[in-house]
Amino acid sequence: MQMGSSTSITILSLGFLFLLSVFSSFCTTVCISEARNNTLRVGEELRKYKRARALLKRLNKPSLKIIQSPDGDTIDCVPIHKQPAFDHPRLRGQKPLEPPKRPRGYVHVRNISINSNQDEITRIQQLWTVSGEACPDGTIPIRRTKEDDILRARSIKRFGRKPVAAGVRRDSISSGHEHAVGFVMGEQYYGAKASMNVWAPRVASQSEFSLSQIWVISGSFGNDLNTIEAGWQVSPQLYGDNLPRFFTYWTTDAYQATGCYNLLCSGFVQTNNRIAMGAAISPTSSYRSSQFDISLLIWKDPNHGNWWLEFGSGVLVGYWPSVLFSHLADHASMIQFGGEIVNTGSNGFHSETQMGSGHFAHEGFGKSAYFRNLEIVDWDNSLIPLTNLRVLADHPNCYDIQGGINTVWGNYFYFGGPGRNMKCP
Repeated sequence: MQMGSSTSITILSLGFLFLLSVFSSFCTTVCISEARNNTLRVGEELRKYKRARALLKRLNKPSLKIIQSPDGDTIDCVPIHKQPAFDHPRLRGQKPLEPPKRPRGYVHVRNISINSNQDEITRIQQLWTVSGEACPDGTIPIRRTKEDDILRARSIKRFGRKPVAAGVRRDSISSGHEHAVGFVMGEQYYGAKASMNVWAPRVASQSEFSLSQIWVISGSFGNDLNTIEAGWQVSPQLYGDNLPRFFTYWTTDAYQATGCYNLLCSGFVQTNNRIAMGAAISPTSSYRSSQFDISLLIWKDPNHGNWWLEFGSGVLVGYWPSVLFSHLADHASMIQFGGEIVNTGSNGFHSETQMGSGHFAHEGFGKSAYFRNLEIVDWDNSLIPLTNLRVLADHPNCYDIQGGINTVWGNYFYFGGPGRNMKCP
C-alpha cells in the first residue's frame, strides 16, 4: 500500500511538472509575442513622432514676430519670400507678383453685419487681430501648426488634405460628403464673387466638418478634377476646435496627391500681412439677430493667368499660380456656391452635424444661412450677375436650398439644415 501511494504521488508530481512545463512554454511564447508587439508599437509610435516633427519643421517657417491669439492660435509673421509656396519646385526662387487690376464692374464690398432691416453695423475680423497686433510689412501671418494638429489627422501623409473621394457635389453619394449648392455650368468662367453669412454650426464628431464656400471647377469629375475653393469652415480634426475659420483649398487631381488647405503645402502665394489662412472669424451670425457676412472674389488675372483671391473690401490675400493646374490653367467650366458637410454615418444613423445655421432654407433671413449677390467673371474680365443659376440639395430631408432674385441681393439662395431629424434618420 505504501508503494502504491508513493507511485501515485510520483505520477501526480510528474503530471504537475509536465503541465508546468507546458504552461511555461506557452507563457514564454505569449510573453515573447507580446514583447515583440510592444516593441513594434513603440517603434511605430517613434516613427510617427519623427514624421510629425519633420513635417512641423517643414511647415513652421522662421518668423520675425509672434502674435498670440485669444482662441489659442499662434500666428507667426514669416518673411514673405520664405513662405511655404516657394518650396514648390515650379515656384522656387520666385517672388510674389504685384496685384492685378480688379475685373470690370467690381464694387468694394466690406465684410459686415446686417440686422433685419439690413442696416450696416460693424465689420467682421479675425480673432488674432483683436489686440491690435499686426505683422510687419514684408511678412505674412501664418497660423502655426502644432504637433496635436498633425496627430489628429487620419494619417500624417494626408495631413491638411481632404479625403480622396471628397469635395464636389457629384461625388457626394459615395463619399459621405453632402451638399446644398447653387451652380452654373456650360460656359467658360474666369472667376466668381459672392457674400455669405458666417455661422458656427455644430459638428457632431471630430472626423466631420461643416463649411460654406465657393468652388471654381474644371476638368471632369474623374482623376483630373481641378478645383479652387474658399470660404469658412468648422473642422475639429483640422483645427482642434469648433470655431468658424477662413480657409482655402486647391487640387489638380481630385484630392489625391496635390493641393491642401490654406498654407499646409506649397502652392498658394500669400501677399497680404493682415489675413491669416485658417484663422477664426468673429463675430458670427445669431438666430433671429444680427447676420455677419463675408465677401469673397476669386478671379483669373488675364495677363499672367494666376487665380487671385480677395477677402472683404479690397483685401487681396494672394493667388494660386496657373502653373499649379492643368484645366484651370485656362478657365473654369463650373462655378459652385453653397454648403458641404461630412456624414460619417456612425451607429447606422445620419450625422447631427449642422449645415449653415442648422435651420432649413424656408426659415429665411436671420434664421437660415445664405449666399447673396452671386456673380461670375466672364471672358472679357467683367463681373456680371448669374443668369442660369440652378440649385440642388443631394439630401433634402437633411439639408435643403431655396433660390431667388431681387434688386438688392441679385441672385441669392438660403440653404442648410440640422442633419439628423425625423425625416433624416
